[in-house]
Amino acid sequence: SAEENMSVHSQKHLTNSLLAVAFISSFGSSMLYGYNLAVVNSPALYIKDFYNRTAVARNGTSLNEEALTLMYSLTVSVFAIGGLLGSLIVGMLVTRFGRKGTIVKTTVLVFIAGTLMGFSRTCGSPEMIIIGRFITGVHSGISLSVVPMYLGEIAPKNLRGFLGLVPSIFIGTGVFTAQILGLNELLGKEEHWPLFLSVVVVPTFIQLLLLPWFPESPRYLLIEKHNIHATITALKWYRSKSNIQSEIEEMQEEQRSLSSVETLSVWELLQDQSVRWQVLSVVVINIGMQLSGIDAIWFYTNDIFEKAGIPPPEIQYTTAGTGVIEIITGLIGCFTIERLGRRPLMIGGFSMMGLCSAGITLALILQTNLSFMRYISVCCVVGIIAGFCIGPAGVPFLITAELFKQSHRPAAYIVGGSLNWLSNFTVGFVFPFLQMSAGAYCYLVFAAVCVSVATYVYIVIPETKNKTFLEISHMFSKKEAVLETQGLTQLDQLKLKKMNGYGAEEERHNYTKPL
Repeated sequence: SAEENMSVHSQKHLTNSLLAVAFISSFGSSMLYGYNLAVVNSPALYIKDFYNRTAVARNGTSLNEEALTLMYSLTVSVFAIGGLLGSLIVGMLVTRFGRKGTIVKTTVLVFIAGTLMGFSRTCGSPEMIIIGRFITGVHSGISLSVVPMYLGEIAPKNLRGFLGLVPSIFIGTGVFTAQILGLNELLGKEEHWPLFLSVVVVPTFIQLLLLPWFPESPRYLLIEKHNIHATITALKWYRSKSNIQSEIEEMQEEQRSLSSVETLSVWELLQDQSVRWQVLSVVVINIGMQLSGIDAIWFYTNDIFEKAGIPPPEIQYTTAGTGVIEIITGLIGCFTIERLGRRPLMIGGFSMMGLCSAGITLALILQTNLSFMRYISVCCVVGIIAGFCIGPAGVPFLITAELFKQSHRPAAYIVGGSLNWLSNFTVGFVFPFLQMSAGAYCYLVFAAVCVSVATYVYIVIPETKNKTFLEISHMFSKKEAVLETQGLTQLDQLKLKKMNGYGAEEERHNYTKPL
């Protein structure tokens, strides 16, 4: 029947070029974000020592403890300030240079930063490290928004989730790479730290060699550049023998439905009443992603393990072990997102993090009396990291691409990205003080955040799996009216699904439903 034909047609295959572009763009961009998050962990002592020696050489006096701590926390957190700046200019860049153009052109930042950090010791200049960290931050701020945007736009709708989570696997890989290279046997020795900081230029160089050969995002070429010829070429490159005509028609329909051809500014996005639920959703999940306490766990894993009574020489290996868990759970998320959908990964991930945060609090309070509670707190750390990487790590950036049409998308990424970096900075800065004042109870704050975000996703955000961008924005405009009766409809939907042989029928009808 025609219906069955349709549903076969709309399942587009994962082509080699799609996979290659997802890997290359994530490898040279998203991976560096993860690497730079974790790279300052192991050489902390050596870098502080270098700052101290420089001060002696310049002023004849060494720095006191406060000044050293301040300089070092500036080195760590200036990365987030750069990231905030990068996420704010991303809208301007993607509209001007395109999605792929932005990724390629911003590689220059990594080369500048790598050079500065790599030669900082030779030049005896701590400023070079701090400026280098700032510039890598700017690059990461741009990449963290552009890569998911690019992959979300080139992917066919049934693979958008899979490709959209590839960057988050590479972020985990980046963290893991930094942990492994930071071991004493490799680049963790004192003489190697400038190399350890500047090795980021290698993946970026590989990306710069390969990525320019791939075409730009077809949606950008058609909707913003009005270049139908280039669009067809790009789509042929990214789709195998499948029928691209229907996809071009769908893009043209979206183009006609756009209220303005111009890309919206952030202010216009916030004033647009028709997308207020989408904007609120992006705000909630991006802030929730950082305030879930994952950064506190990442920055202070070593302390938590030390308190749990793991012998200090073995801590670095334990930390590297958590890196493996990040990659594995990231892969699980990536391969299940098209089966399960976005909602279960988000709700499940945040709930798991909430449970484990509460678990850490319990374990820390009880471990004075019960010795086995130590191991519980280690398990909870692992649980938080696993819960984070399976959904909350990558889905927010993917959802930001899916909830908006072409004209609103760059502005939405600016909102999501800047909030993400602001919250990241806040957590990194506030957590040590929160820990001093609230002790073990500080994790309850994170637990509360996680549970409330999970609840919000459950109530407000619809499932966006396998829908076109237009269908998704229609779902939200219906939602305005439906929100009150949500409780009822969900039960009804469940009953329907059972009747439909677990949703098999329902899926097939979805393809043919006219918009």
